[in-house]
Amino acid sequence: IPSVSSIVPESCLLIVVGLLVGGLIKGVGEKPPILKSDIFFLFLLPPIILDAGYFLPLRQFTENLGTILIFAVVGTLWNAFFLGGLMYAVCQLGGPGLNHIGLLANLLFGSIISAVDPVAVLAVFEEIHINELLHILVFGESLLNDAVTVVLYHLFEEFATFEQVTILDIILGFLSFFVVSLGGVLVGVIYGIITAFTSRFTSHIRVIEPLFVFLYSYMAYLSAELFHLSGIMALIACGVVMRPYVEANISRKSHTTIKYFLKMWSSVSETLIFIFLGVSTVAGHHYWNWTFVISTLLFCLIARVLGVLVLTWFINKFRIVKLTPKDQFIIAYGGLRGAIAFSLGYLLDYKHFGMRDMFLTAIITVIFFTVFVQGMTIRPLVDLLAVKKKQETKHSINEEIHTQFLDHLLTGIEDICGHYGHHHWKDKLNRFDEKYVKKCLIAGERSKEHPLLSFFNKMERKQAIELLESGGIGKIPSAVSTVSIQNIHPKTLPVERILPALSKDKEEEIRKILRTNLQKTRLRLRSYNRHTLVADPYEEAWNQMLLRRAKARQLEQKMNNYLTVPAHRLDSPTMSRARIGSDPLAYEPKADSENLPIITIDPASPQSPESVDLMNEAPKGCSGLPPSPEEDEEGLVMRVKEPSSPGTDDVFTPGTSDSPSNQRMLRCLSDPGPRPEPEEEEGEPFIPKGQ
Repeated sequence: IPSVSSIVPESCLLIVVGLLVGGLIKGVGEKPPILKSDIFFLFLLPPIILDAGYFLPLRQFTENLGTILIFAVVGTLWNAFFLGGLMYAVCQLGGPGLNHIGLLANLLFGSIISAVDPVAVLAVFEEIHINELLHILVFGESLLNDAVTVVLYHLFEEFATFEQVTILDIILGFLSFFVVSLGGVLVGVIYGIITAFTSRFTSHIRVIEPLFVFLYSYMAYLSAELFHLSGIMALIACGVVMRPYVEANISRKSHTTIKYFLKMWSSVSETLIFIFLGVSTVAGHHYWNWTFVISTLLFCLIARVLGVLVLTWFINKFRIVKLTPKDQFIIAYGGLRGAIAFSLGYLLDYKHFGMRDMFLTAIITVIFFTVFVQGMTIRPLVDLLAVKKKQETKHSINEEIHTQFLDHLLTGIEDICGHYGHHHWKDKLNRFDEKYVKKCLIAGERSKEHPLLSFFNKMERKQAIELLESGGIGKIPSAVSTVSIQNIHPKTLPVERILPALSKDKEEEIRKILRTNLQKTRLRLRSYNRHTLVADPYEEAWNQMLLRRAKARQLEQKMNNYLTVPAHRLDSPTMSRARIGSDPLAYEPKADSENLPIITIDPASPQSPESVDLMNEAPKGCSGLPPSPEEDEEGLVMRVKEPSSPGTDDVFTPGTSDSPSNQRMLRCLSDPGPRPEPEEEEGEPFIPKGQ
């Protein structure tokens, strides 16, 4: 029924099936089976965790490892102690039915119910196709908080048997967290290396290659659980470490077997876990206490929201890609609880924890609320908030090249800055892996193969298989089909020729011939420096040409200014001169007009405009000298020209007190325009020819 499965997550439907099956078994008078903790932890949980660890998106996981660890460690500790402390206060105020529950029991209950469950998160988040960042943050937190949950669970379980808890016990409990988490990782890494080393020698027995992967992974989980270390972290470390080396050694068919068997095995385990949750709900003994159950549910939600908000505020100070309020809401809302909490509660001993049934009832209520209510509403909320979803894109060789290029670029930038960041250590690890580890764990020529080349071969093989399966082999271009068929059926490598050994004298003679006759290609290039760059002669000539062109334009503009009289304002001295020339008697300054300029006229011929000489017509300040106080009071003054001595030119011979700017203004303003032909012979032209 697609309409139902699109609204209700698969995990909810499986729990409903379990409830129906349990009710049916109970209805016919039989006792329904209960999900025992040994069955859950030994047989149902490992396949899901191995599938998650083996196919973990390592790049996103390592880039966000700091954020994931803060959410997994600090967030889980906050939830456990906040919830345990508040539940202890509720038990003290809740009446006679809850007074006997002590602080340690409440802290133990808080540590069980506080951890986000990886099975529930996987079941819900894979259906809504959330973006990679949010998926890896929530899922990574659910994987790594196992160490905190295991430590707190065993710690409070041990403390419950003590008569008195000392400071030393608390310090040892704190140190045990590092032992449990790092010990689990170490066990996983050791078994991962053993798996990779074993797969190096299985080329003649391809059938049992997948068996080694499953066997060693399961041994890593059991070895960690044997010493009370984190089995989940051991499985994740084992899967992450062995995958690149195992895939390089095993055949393509073995790789397909591992992939599909892991997916099938984890899917079966997940189905059984949720069905058994439903059956156990019907079959188990329950003790319902409204105060305890409702308080647990409420405080779980409050602790989760507060923890995410405070931790994200702190994390965003150091992240380049900040977590938005929408992301924070999805992280807080995606904190689902599941079967791990139920199994840990089921493991409690009646002797020390007489309230186990009430704890189990509260745990099942929280699981049902998070899986049903939050799991069913998270998809509509993601659509409503328009949260970015996962984009299904094919991984191309172009993308891989650019990704590796950017990694190298950022590593170089970190080295130049002297900052040993994420890319620096990643590059060191890759170099160590290429130089030493691959030679020991990968067989044959593949240990020397470049990652880009191996990725290209993998993509070509995949493309060829897809084309073969679709029946489109006849339509393949010749280049693609050749490469693809070569990858499917690789050619045997040619036997290397044994080169004849040369004597020392012969080798030295060949080197001397090459040294003298071949071009010296390794010339040292000078480093770039903007102060020592050699000037380009063409560039200098181009600049000179531009300068000459600009000077020519400037000169042409000046010539135009000399030959044409610009239009002046109505009260300009030029207009005043024209008025005086036409009617000098009508333009006499009145006694009361102080602001008007005083104009002095040459009395020789008052009717002629050429007789007016504007000695001081230039504006104040144009000559480059500051104006005197007398000039400031008088304004523009036109004085009578002194008679010139015989033999001098009236227009072109300047006086002793005239500046070049005054000369330019005089020439401009005293030029009446074109003169008649006879007068041009008497004097020199205004502008000589050829200028």
